[in-house]
Amino acid sequence: MAVYRNFRDRIRIGPVQVATYYDGRGRNKHTAACTAPGCGFSADYPDRSAAELAARTHRCKA
Repeated sequence: MAVYRNFRDRIRIGPVQVATYYDGRGRNKHTAACTAPGCGFSADYPDRSAAELAARTHRCKA
């Protein structure tokens, strides 16, 4: 069964978007995903500051 995530509190840092969502157990999770074509970077973090740090330090290989 597919998981539908409703992202909220989205910001963009360069090509990376950082957003907050609820996981399947009702906990807050934070994700950072690069929107550059061919990059493929995305990661989930337990706190917002870690996701924003990953977005600031990300360097695209594409």
